[in-house]
Amino acid sequence: MNLPAAFTDACARLNIPLTDHCLHVNVAEQTLTHFHGDNAQIFTASTSKHGTGQEMDSFQTPLGLHCVCEKIGADEPVGTIFKGRRAIGVNGKGNPEALITDRILWLSGLEPELNQGGTVDSHDRYIYIHGIGDESRLGKPNSQGCIHLGAVDLLPLFDMTPEGTLVFISKN
Repeated sequence: MNLPAAFTDACARLNIPLTDHCLHVNVAEQTLTHFHGDNAQIFTASTSKHGTGQEMDSFQTPLGLHCVCEKIGADEPVGTIFKGRRAIGVNGKGNPEALITDRILWLSGLEPELNQGGTVDSHDRYIYIHGIGDESRLGKPNSQGCIHLGAVDLLPLFDMTPEGTLVFISKN
């Protein structure tokens, strides 16, 4: 895998082995890259409209090394709307009120005091990679801390990446 140096450096520093699938979120470029073997697939994403930051209630996208700790919505139809991680309807496509749709990859921070524990805990902040009803803002900062992907990219990514997949979020 041709991962960014900051990704592999974080894994080495924390003594965490690379996973078969790795995801890199580049906030400056508003992309998510899926690495698997020698392949790298780049998807248009959206991160927080409030920038990057670690603190609870900041509505910012947290930086650093994370992993997918839970996958939610595997058998739900495209356009499923989630609230509190539960499916509440299926009219999400194109709906600007549908803030979490399609699938959820719930992230857990792996770096103590950066994105794990206390008031900086990404899991406790409910940081996800998920779909969004109005996909017209993908490629521009638009979330409240999470990473948005279009359904056409999110669904196969969800199916391919197991729980435990490493996710590195960087400013660039």
